[in-house]
Amino acid sequence: MVGHVDTVRAFDLEDFGPVEEGDIIRGLGSADMKGGCAAMVEAWLALADALPPAERPPVGLLLVVGEEENGDGSMAFLASCQPPPWVVIGEPTGLAACFDHYGYLEAGLVTTGRRSHSSLPELGHNAVESMLRVLLHLWNDPVFAQEKAQIVSSIREMTSSRAGFVVPDRCETWIDLHLQPGKAPGQLEQTIRQILGSADRLIPGLDLKLDFDFASPGYSLGTDNPVARCLPAIYQALGLSLRFDAFRSHSDGNLFFAAGTGPVILGPGELEAAHTPDEQVSFAEVLAAAEIYLGFVWRWRGCI
Repeated sequence: MVGHVDTVRAFDLEDFGPVEEGDIIRGLGSADMKGGCAAMVEAWLALADALPPAERPPVGLLLVVGEEENGDGSMAFLASCQPPPWVVIGEPTGLAACFDHYGYLEAGLVTTGRRSHSSLPELGHNAVESMLRVLLHLWNDPVFAQEKAQIVSSIREMTSSRAGFVVPDRCETWIDLHLQPGKAPGQLEQTIRQILGSADRLIPGLDLKLDFDFASPGYSLGTDNPVARCLPAIYQALGLSLRFDAFRSHSDGNLFFAAGTGPVILGPGELEAAHTPDEQVSFAEVLAAAEIYLGFVWRWRGCI
């Protein structure tokens, strides 16, 4: 059972503090993924209470840091321990079982211009204008047609030189790219390089630097495996409806898969609530997740 205890950055802890409203718990990381961590800890403690040490199954609980960056905690574990055959990762899936996982590619773009007084823009070269034209050139390519849903792209941040009343001479942009399972990040990187390789013919004076600092391929485990075959009985016993889905975000599941582990992404909360000011999780769903995790443990050996 794998969970991460880090969250995205909180700029104002007063606004991100925990709030209970009936069955709903709001607050930074409540869905991503304090709820999943709490469910795993509850399942772990229940196993310890129910069974003497000699009868406890070979199950581990791993709570890590660094998932919201590059997966430092899970990488440290995988570097020092034998990877387990399977893990369940409690990311927010609304209790859907995700045996497929999107890949991820992070693109960094920097345009450089020439600084001038803001009232005399003709004497400079505006790096922000160059960046906007670069992004339009990229998004207008059929590869990024959103209706195809092949690539999920999001401009995560954009910053420029902040020197007061001037034409900016530098602009930096970071783009998150999520790829359907089976689509190679390296192939998309080459495609982007080819698209932007012709941008200087359309954007006068373009000075563009392009980097890809982080890439992680997706995976598809399918549902014809021992863990997936355990799930119908678990959900039926709990009175829950079983849904299979693909996890659309990035997670430590990509790292475990690369290490030879089968990662199942399954946890309480909704992905659309994560990283938002209204992040929340249902306490009833947290309890249901704990029971599902226990079901994995109890039924696992009977399913293989």
